[in-house]
Amino acid sequence: MNRRIRTALGVALTATLVTTAAPAPATAHDRRPSVIALPDGFQPEGVAAAGRYAWFGSRATGEIYRADLITGAGKQVSPATGTPSLGLKVDPRGRLFVAGGTAGDARVIDTRTGAVLARYRFADAPTFVNDVALTRDAAWFTDSNRPVLYRLPLGRGGKLPPADGFTTLQLTGDFQQTGTGVNLNGIVPTPDGRALIVVQSNTGTLIRVDPATGVTAAVDVPGTTFVNGDGLLLLGRTLYVVQNRLNQIAVVELNRAGTTGALRRVVTDPDFDVPTTVASALGRLYLPNARFTTPPTPTTPYTAVAVDAR
Repeated sequence: MNRRIRTALGVALTATLVTTAAPAPATAHDRRPSVIALPDGFQPEGVAAAGRYAWFGSRATGEIYRADLITGAGKQVSPATGTPSLGLKVDPRGRLFVAGGTAGDARVIDTRTGAVLARYRFADAPTFVNDVALTRDAAWFTDSNRPVLYRLPLGRGGKLPPADGFTTLQLTGDFQQTGTGVNLNGIVPTPDGRALIVVQSNTGTLIRVDPATGVTAAVDVPGTTFVNGDGLLLLGRTLYVVQNRLNQIAVVELNRAGTTGALRRVVTDPDFDVPTTVASALGRLYLPNARFTTPPTPTTPYTAVAVDAR
């Protein structure tokens, strides 16, 4: 298998496809909260999860907050940077990869100590480094303002490259940068690990990217678009597409190559308030409520919501 990638998703939908997620029932052995409070004024965007913990990034300050998914308790693990912390992914070595939004950068954080292990400056304005996917040998970042992906190669044992050790992959083919809205957003590997899938938020299109050449092709999901598509999550061959302002998750079954798919259902929840990204932990999906339609203040409350992953 060459460069196999390790895997860790429409607007016009019939009512029969829409399901409302009920809060996971509490039992004598399961007291996990279905809604987790985040700090007031936090303005969350990204989420990553491992074990019983989830990490959330602030688009306002860059702070990273860790929540215990069993108790709901949390604490700051990395202080504010003055620049955004958007898409997040955590690797098996306990390193958190952070997309830096308008700063045009990325950083890698030790989740145990909060120390910044590395920083990478990809681009100057206009740029919006939005999300990140981890593969066997690289971290891939999207830029919503440019038709490119940024690649951080990972060496033996996951060794991080030097500050200038990234490459920029120009995209060709079906993908076209469109207008001034959010273009490239969430990113995941394909089920067979040979390519990448990115959602183009303003057109509602899933795009398959050849990581060797940059050639792109639209993923064929008949009768379905993914407008307001934001974070993506792949579990096996099931792709979850968070559609932020629609307050829903589209659930798509892909073929192994990620060239075609079929919409299986749409998940909603009464506690959704413009969720942006999604991570899987403890048999659930966790989504931060960005509340884009609510004017942010230092005292605005924010939450993350848990829904059934099935």
